[in-house]
Amino acid sequence: MTPRPDLGPPPYLGYTASRIDRSASLRGDEAALTKFASDPRAGFYLIGGELVLMKKSGALQPLFAADEARAFAGGRETIFLGLMDGAPRFGLGLDPAAAEPLKTRGDLQLTDLRTISVRGLVDAEHLPPLAEAKALLGWHARHRFCPNCGTPTRVLEAGWRRDCPSCKVQHFPRTDPVAIMLPIADERCVLGRSPRFAASMWSCLAGFIEPGETIEGAVRREVLEEVGIVCGRVNYFASQPWPFPMSLMIGCHAEALSDKIVVDHGELEDARWFDREELALMLLRKHPQGLTATVPHAIAHHIIRRYVEDGADVLR
Repeated sequence: MTPRPDLGPPPYLGYTASRIDRSASLRGDEAALTKFASDPRAGFYLIGGELVLMKKSGALQPLFAADEARAFAGGRETIFLGLMDGAPRFGLGLDPAAAEPLKTRGDLQLTDLRTISVRGLVDAEHLPPLAEAKALLGWHARHRFCPNCGTPTRVLEAGWRRDCPSCKVQHFPRTDPVAIMLPIADERCVLGRSPRFAASMWSCLAGFIEPGETIEGAVRREVLEEVGIVCGRVNYFASQPWPFPMSLMIGCHAEALSDKIVVDHGELEDARWFDREELALMLLRKHPQGLTATVPHAIAHHIIRRYVEDGADVLR
């Protein structure tokens, strides 16, 4: 058997290892928030829908000073993200229609967060607060009216709550849990292809965890529904915030107890078994057929890599 190639140092798992102290106890302290907003060290991340605004100053810089942030028209909610090394960090939502004309300015660049992460356009320390800001501002954009009675809601707690003045219901940001998993049978595992993927790319299976369902139950159900494989043991691997729009990816390895793949073509374009040697070549972009595993900043890449390195031990 050909020795498995060395994968090298592990890549960064996108949007994780945040240095932000969220300082939740200060979200209702108006005096502290006012002081933070005028602090010369304060920094603002500006987001208009799917686009992040960045300054072109040598390297791209997504962090704006308070006076720079306030100069942009079309501002919506301002949210307090927390403190980074004692410096206040905020997110400012821009009206997407107002942000679009900014693309013509030579001193600015608007780019979606996926592209920023995949291409490493900013320092990694910015990715977790950008994910936090994008997810929370996206929640505000979709929850301007009370789902209970339809009345316009008001922003409180530095952007971490919306209250209805009519029926008095309090609304809080939500995170949608998603199980993402790799079914394993000794030296083989199952990967799938979504029609949305690049032509060469394969990845882990995934699906939303339903109400009243455990993580393990969701893993077994989704694998059975998408590829017809029965699973037994499920081992948690790691999690990743995924602000598209506001999910938490819960990564697992699962023991495959059956062999025949039956693809649900409503969910997947294709699915097949891969052995560990083939997976290693896919991770390294050296597969003889040009096949690749998903991008390194996504948790699926790390789930696959751990299996390549440790084999079926990931289930123990």
